[in-house]
Amino acid sequence: MIAQTENLNVVGLDPMPSPSEIKALVPMTEAAAATVVAGRKALTGILDREDPRLIVVVGPCSIHDPIAGMDYAKRIKKLADEVSDTLCVVMRVYFEKPRTTTGWKGFINDPHMDDSFRIVEGMERGRRFLRDVAEIGMPAATEALDPVAPQYYGDLVSWTAIGARTSESQTHREMASGLSTPVGFKNGTDGSLDAAINGILSAAAPHSFLGMNDRGEASIIRTCGNKYGHVVLRGGGGRPNYDSVSVKLAEQALLKAGLPMNLMIDCSHANSWKKPEYQPLVMRDVVHQIREGNSSIVGVMIESFIEAGNQPIPKDLSQLKYGCSVTDGCVSWETTEEMLRHAHEVLAPVIAARGRG
Repeated sequence: MIAQTENLNVVGLDPMPSPSEIKALVPMTEAAAATVVAGRKALTGILDREDPRLIVVVGPCSIHDPIAGMDYAKRIKKLADEVSDTLCVVMRVYFEKPRTTTGWKGFINDPHMDDSFRIVEGMERGRRFLRDVAEIGMPAATEALDPVAPQYYGDLVSWTAIGARTSESQTHREMASGLSTPVGFKNGTDGSLDAAINGILSAAAPHSFLGMNDRGEASIIRTCGNKYGHVVLRGGGGRPNYDSVSVKLAEQALLKAGLPMNLMIDCSHANSWKKPEYQPLVMRDVVHQIREGNSSIVGVMIESFIEAGNQPIPKDLSQLKYGCSVTDGCVSWETTEEMLRHAHEVLAPVIAARGRG
């Protein structure tokens, strides 16, 4: 008798609907597709320096309550329209959360936040939320963590992040090479730029790797490369890197690598010492740099929700505070409005001058 040598630590293999089956349940609509196409066009235009505006990726650290998430989406859509001549606003719609050890992994993995891991339901509801956001005309940004997930909802995304923990992962670089969106590679958790820059170079090249097609079949995915990779400075190693000196060093690193001078600043994470109330200070510094002539900063990221701060996930979910993050702390809606309106006011003449140039 041959000894068992596989699945020794596996307790179940539950069937998962194919991407095409989930898409049939939540089909793309004409309005949603128009939003995605317009969002991607605007973002690539900014990265190509054809559009002088500043990208603002803003929204909750993670989506846990679609009702509060849609409330936020409607608010940010109205504000985005108000500042659209200067800022290109994209909403954060993050469903997957990387964990240092354990913890809630996000809406798709555990939509009921009770360790029931109803992933099929989470995938369908996540796709539905993205479609709802796109249908009101709001382009969406997300983080690509699971290499299979983009097959299920990547058609509804306009911008993608590769996180600090995964920028040096070959799997994620290969995935990024085939994504249909611009991709921001975050610098490493130690603050170094090498992983992000090498990630951009790798993702720009063609790749062939194992994956899954729309029918859920194992496939060899062959890509032509993604030329819209860029660095996201998020701080690390115990210090921020949004200041003008750090930005200049990042510019020199991009120049040495032969890459376009495109930088995005994450106002959260190590750049704000993980204190959400510091995000406006980071934003003001970045806006000042642009006003003083910096042309390499093409965007910013802000973690923002209806209520400020964050909250633990209680056993009784009815005790959750509406519109408050269950992962990283966020700035409040009122602070978000102040941040974007201030940036619009200060940068409007700068952006207008760029447009004339």
